[in-house]
This record gives sequence, structure tokens and C-alpha cells, in this order.
Amino acid sequence: MFGSDWLSVDRRNRWWPQILRPLTVALLTAFLLLFFPNSAAAQRLERWIYASANLLVPEQVEHLEQLMREAAPLGYTHVLLADSKLSRLHELDERYSRNVVRIQATAAELGLKLIPAVFPVGYSNSLLAQNPNLAEGLPVRSALFTVRNGVAQIQADPPVALPSLIDRRAWTFVDDTLQLEEDSLLADNPRGKNCRAMQTLRVAPWRHYHVSVLVKTEDFRGQPQIQILEPETGRRLCFTNLRVQRSQDWTVQHVTFNSLGNSTVNLYIGAWGAAGGRLWLKDAAIEECGLLNVLRRPGTPLQVRRDDEPQTLLKEGSDFDPVADPKLGSVPYRGQYEVFHESPGIQLRGTWADGTRLRVSWYHPHVIYDEQVCGCVTEPEFQGLLKRQAEAVEQLFPDTDRMMSHDEWRVLGWDESFRGTGLTPGQVAADNLQFCIRQLRSLNSRRRIAVWSDMFDPHHNAIDHYYLVNGDLAGSWDGLSRDVIVVNWNFGVREESLKFFADRGQRQVLAGFYDADAGQIGEWLKVVREEKIRGVIGVMYTTWKQDYSQLREFADVVNRFEETR
Repeated sequence: MFGSDWLSVDRRNRWWPQILRPLTVALLTAFLLLFFPNSAAAQRLERWIYASANLLVPEQVEHLEQLMREAAPLGYTHVLLADSKLSRLHELDERYSRNVVRIQATAAELGLKLIPAVFPVGYSNSLLAQNPNLAEGLPVRSALFTVRNGVAQIQADPPVALPSLIDRRAWTFVDDTLQLEEDSLLADNPRGKNCRAMQTLRVAPWRHYHVSVLVKTEDFRGQPQIQILEPETGRRLCFTNLRVQRSQDWTVQHVTFNSLGNSTVNLYIGAWGAAGGRLWLKDAAIEECGLLNVLRRPGTPLQVRRDDEPQTLLKEGSDFDPVADPKLGSVPYRGQYEVFHESPGIQLRGTWADGTRLRVSWYHPHVIYDEQVCGCVTEPEFQGLLKRQAEAVEQLFPDTDRMMSHDEWRVLGWDESFRGTGLTPGQVAADNLQFCIRQLRSLNSRRRIAVWSDMFDPHHNAIDHYYLVNGDLAGSWDGLSRDVIVVNWNFGVREESLKFFADRGQRQVLAGFYDADAGQIGEWLKVVREEKIRGVIGVMYTTWKQDYSQLREFADVVNRFEETR
């Protein structure tokens, strides 16, 4: 068609590279992405931002838009959107939908991809607001109740009590930073030292106990705590934070714990590593809990028997009124579990002599730190909540990737629904992960799915007896399909963790910053380079304090890595 001299050799030598080189790069990139999706060289690192927002609140919508407009010019590509309202979409009106459309429009304008977070398995409060009885439960077995005026209430068996904190003969003052002041203990400017009093207590196995103490602070720079440990293993039985201000007058503080299989426990009251200020403690007390936050679902049966006829099971609805705790998962609002309040009794029907002894078994949740309560993934109704959430979020965010919120899953494996599986905690975690993946794939087979790393990492939280998990989480990683992206936040042993997931063929996004320093992501990427870790496709600016002040610095660190990669 063209003559042989249509283009001179000199011009042809310049023209072909201009066309073929970009074309070759494009074809090679497409080939690598298609056949080697784990190749870090195949694409520029994605830049994610973790953003927690309540899209029902206009001010938070505006802040999120402002964040996206600041991030996009810096090269950020994805926004991981965490909103507890995504667990309760059926309750929301069109205002929420309008705000979602607004955020989607802003993201599209800026070229950002939204990734909604779903399946709050570890931090389950938002889903549990729909049914607080679906929380994971710890067992109480054969607690003694006695009848008075037709109502059965808890009676400690054996009796429990704490001596006065100023009785040095009864308490072990573990540290020399505590001193007596009138009727209380005082820690005066501990300067980074521990200040603890310890008592070994005789308890009954498989019982629920309440510990209280009066606390006063004056510019106290530390966290007062009540800790209960197993004497032989040192395992903690209580993880609930006290609600103490830096400076406050006397207030009663509460925790509860389940004794599990222990007949003695070591109870500590005080503070660990307080920087300074003054802390006063007095009037410590302990009692056995009644039906505090009693869980009522198939996997947590309530059983009531006469003490003198243990083979006979009393019938709820005929021998006694239906039992429930009206404050369960509703104080101060739905999805929140009050650490302690007055326990409901058992209203008996018919004629019962005062002093009649009953033996009662039930299950209760445990509040981790400030408010965390875990859902029971082996209970079919909770699985139904997960499925319905996936479907509801799909209506608002079609054709987008998903983040599964399996993270710090701290209570697992005690109730009848768990025992009925015949699985280990690790196998239950793997099974639930696969269940969740199937739900998302059934709605959109092409989307990318990501999950936090910790519960599937043997170098992190996938270990034996993690917090109040009843057994070993080993093998949880077997639920990870090869196409699931792992958002890795195990900075402490990043080399081992990165290699573990890379060897499994998982793609990884590195969660950096963590309210520390933007340079932290550089330490992650240094390991990636030096150890030649394959499959790292992105990084994420991760903040729990809404601190986005180092977005530019974070991006600069990643840019420098890519320039020298």
C-alpha cells in the first residue's frame, strides 16, 4: 500500500520506539496483572486511607469530602469507609442514602475508589444492636440461688469478701509506691513505676463475679486498673477498663470476671507504669453476680434445678416466669453493654418456701476494654445478620470492593452452638471467613475482597488462648482464599508476617502510620525491598484518632520507595 520509502529509515528508527515502547509496557503490564496478580512490579502501589465516619451526620460527611479532596492530589487511590451505620441500614431513612450518593459523587469526581467495611465480627456492637442476645457468652454453671418471697436471687457459694485495702496483713503490696492515708491507699507521683495491691481469692469455678472500688485522682497520668489473673498460668480473666478521669473526686468503678475453671484467682488493684500525679483507692469489694446480662438464645441455654433434686430441670414459663435482663445490650443505647447493674431475679410460680436452694446455669458476655463485645458466629441468627448486612450494603455500594472487619476477635468458643460444631476456634474462624467470602461473592463475583491480618496470622493473634478464646486459633488462615487481600498491620514482627502471607500467595496492603509517624510505612517498605516480598499491592494511611495531619509525609515516603524500587 505504501511505497518502500514512505518513511525514511532514520525517521522510522525514531518513530517505532515512540509507539512500541509504551505499547510493550502496556501489554506486559496487562499480562502480569492477568497471569501474575501477586507481582508487585506489575502496578504502582495503591494508596488507601482508613476513614471512620457516620454518614448520617452532615458534618462528618463534609469532613470526609474534605479529606478526599486533600488526599486525591497527593496520589491516594482508595478510601476504606468504616461506618457503624452499615450494620443498621434497614433503620435509616433517605437522608443516609442521599449522603452516600454525595460521597460517591465526590469520590468519582476525584478518581477515588470507596471500600465499605462489613462483617464486624470482633467489634460486633453495631450488629448486636439488632439482637444483643447474639453476643459471645461465657458459662456460669450451677450457681446457688435461694428463694425469698417467691423470688430466687444469687447467693455466693462459697462466700467471698475483700478485706480493707489499708490492712497490710491481708494484702500484698506488690510495689513500694503505695502508702496509707487515713482510710485509703495513695500512690503519690509514681514516676513510671507500678503501684499495685494484690489479694489471692478463693472462688468457685465457672462463676461470674463483680469487683468494685472507690477511686479518686488528681492529675493522675496513668490508667487505674483491676486485673484478675489465673495463679498458675498468669492468664487474664478481666479486660474491662475503668472509667477514670485524670482528675476526679471519689467514684465507684466496676469490673466483672468469669472464674472459668479456677478455684483461686489473683486480684490486683492499682496502676501499671503511671507517669505521675496522685491516685487514691478505698473500699474494694467483691460479690458473685446473678443474672447480669444473661444471654437468651439457643446456644446459651438457661437451666434451673432444685439443689436437692439436681436431676429435675424446672420449666421456664410453667415453674418460673421467662427470664431476661431488660438492660442487656441497651445501656446507654442499643449495642452497648453495661459492665454492671442490678441483676434480675427468677420469679417463681406456685408456692415456694423461703430458703429453698436452686442451682442455675446460664451464659453472659464480657466487655473488653471500653465497650467491645464479640458476636457469636456459630449462632445461625448472627450468621443471618451478616448475610443481610452484605445484601443491604450491596444496594448502596454496588460494584465496589469490600473490607471484612474480622479483627481482634477476643471472645470465642464457650457456648453450646460452638460445641455443636466439633471444631476448634481456629477452624470456626476459618469457617466463618469462608461463609463471609461466599456472601460477598454471591452478590458480585468480580469484586476484590480484603480482610485485616491479625486473626489469620500465627505471628500475631492467631494463637492459643488469645484473650478469652477457648482454645487455639491456629488454622484460621485456612479460610483465606488466595484471592483475598490481606491488610497487614503486624508492624512488630513485620518481616515474619509479610513472609507468611506472601508464601501463601496472598496480596497485601500495608497498614501504616497508626497514629505514630508517617515514616513507619518506610520501615514496612524497607522489609519489602530487602526481603523481596512479592504481592504487596498497596499501603494504607491508618488512623484511629482521625489524625490526617501527615497525609503528605506518608505519600512522600511511599513515592520515594517507588522511585528507587
